[in-house]
Amino acid sequence: MSGHRESSDVAVVGGGAIGLACARAAAAAGARVVVVDAGEPGAWHVAAGMLAPVSEAEFGEHALLRLGLESAARYPAFCAELEDPGYRPVGTLVVARDRDEAEALDRLAAFRRSLELPVSRLRPSQARALEPALAPTIRLALDIESDHSIDPRKLVAALARGVDVRREWARGLRVSGSRVTGVECDGGVILAGQVVVAAGVWVDRLALPEFARIPVRPVKGVVLRLRDPRGAGLVERTIRGERAYLVPRGDGRYVLGATMEDRGWDTTPTAGGVYELLRDLSEVVPGVFELELVELTAGLRPATPDNLPAIGHGALDGLVWATGHFRNGILLTPVTAELVAGALAGERLPEWAAAADPLRFAGVPA
Repeated sequence: MSGHRESSDVAVVGGGAIGLACARAAAAAGARVVVVDAGEPGAWHVAAGMLAPVSEAEFGEHALLRLGLESAARYPAFCAELEDPGYRPVGTLVVARDRDEAEALDRLAAFRRSLELPVSRLRPSQARALEPALAPTIRLALDIESDHSIDPRKLVAALARGVDVRREWARGLRVSGSRVTGVECDGGVILAGQVVVAAGVWVDRLALPEFARIPVRPVKGVVLRLRDPRGAGLVERTIRGERAYLVPRGDGRYVLGATMEDRGWDTTPTAGGVYELLRDLSEVVPGVFELELVELTAGLRPATPDNLPAIGHGALDGLVWATGHFRNGILLTPVTAELVAGALAGERLPEWAAAADPLRFAGVPA
């Protein structure tokens, strides 16, 4: 390993949506920032881009819901500063296929209303009036106008404009005593006053003292990208079933996802995973079978033991974490960048984000 070749105020490890947004936030605060990323597509490249904290709200996930709501509220202003980030402020329909799913959806609707979240219960005829492509057999739907979507690939391209990105592997962090002083890269060391680690599942392979690590495991997700040769119009809103979702891009392109598989580092799509996605979604939107298959990909979501992200000061001075976002990396991008900028300025996490404190994992084996 060669000696250091440059220095910056902040070095960000990871050039996905979160890393780039953190870099831009740090630069906006006046810091000299460099991003280290080898160019291998991360989870963002596979993600569908649902900004859906309300439709994804589950029992017992209040801390994650609060983070999601805070971030979703920031998205319009966040995107207003970017060139063509692919933001679509169009709502979401959550659909039940049968009686059991309808009963479960009713329970979740009551839970969401108890939290004063905006949810409208629709009869099947009302849902089909909004989205005529829905199957005539659906039993119930929830209309959530506040849950939107974005194209993660467009978002990353927009965030990268004007950011200093070095296309090389970060092998580890340079540590002196109890302080992080830089990033060990293939081409040498980039010294930095502070280092933000936003490397998704790859934090597991970053050389770092064991006590300072964050336990992150990969969770595989298979996603299909589809196209309607007739153009847009099959569905306008995001359609969510119990096991699959369809996200329209507004131009005849659609994203169908996603499986949830604990298969370690395996990213091989399987015929079984594709079959299950098509089967489950076709029972909600039969017209999905008429779409052309453009791309089949699988990615690895970075999941922590409690499924909450790690955002903020780490166990070493100068180390700031922005990882472990699991299924919500794109949704939580704006709020993560804001919290990381605060941490770089020496601020503590606000009360509503305290559950994301990385120090909750102190002493937990990675």
